[in-house]
Amino acid sequence: NSTVLECIFDLQGESLYSVKWYKDGNEFYRYLPRDKPPIQVFPLPGVYVDLYKSNETQVGLKSLNLESSGRYRCEVSAEAPSFQTVSDHGDMLTVALPTEGPRIRGGKPRYQVGENVRVNCTSGRSKPATNLTWFINGKQVNKTYLRGPKIDSTHKDGLQTTTLGLEFRVESEHFKKGDMKLKCTATIATVYWKSNEESVEGEKAQKSPAMEVKDTNKSRADRVQAATGSAQLPSMHLLTIAVLHLTIYWSPR
Repeated sequence: NSTVLECIFDLQGESLYSVKWYKDGNEFYRYLPRDKPPIQVFPLPGVYVDLYKSNETQVGLKSLNLESSGRYRCEVSAEAPSFQTVSDHGDMLTVALPTEGPRIRGGKPRYQVGENVRVNCTSGRSKPATNLTWFINGKQVNKTYLRGPKIDSTHKDGLQTTTLGLEFRVESEHFKKGDMKLKCTATIATVYWKSNEESVEGEKAQKSPAMEVKDTNKSRADRVQAATGSAQLPSMHLLTIAVLHLTIYWSPR
């Protein structure tokens, strides 16, 4: 994907000397209006400047990847004699979203009061790791029911999976009209939400044992295709675009 970071400033009548951009403290872009050409770019992992979208008030970034995440800072300096300098920063995060929703394992189609439920919910591979949450009949479970979470970071592609266990003793109030619904949701910040739900029967249910699985998916990010030749990687999504607004107030000489 690509994005544009903005640095809006007011020189209050002074002349612009330079605009510099940094990622995690390392300079990658410099704009000096007196130079020909005025733009200089310095190589940095995960930062690929789009010159056609870059000038004194903004810098365009293309081919975003996981290394593009970080803190971006804009620094503006005035011409002589003041050479006053101010800066501001913003954070950007790129994420690799799971290609599949969370999976529930270990459940049975029927439980009796007094039995113990022991199930696990495991997310798909992502970066950063997903946050998992368990619900019983639509109500978030007590923390004492949870086992974990455990994050597996051993995947060769650098992505992570999360596993969260659910363990509790079945009580009569866990059944609503003879059914108990166990749902696991996987989220990454505000950009990704997906769930998996199992419906199991109580001991007094008259119908044949059955298990119903529902998947729901909600995403608020534009899909970005993974790099060519990386078909096994989840699709990339841009989570947060840092927009820097910088106003400079100059002291009288």
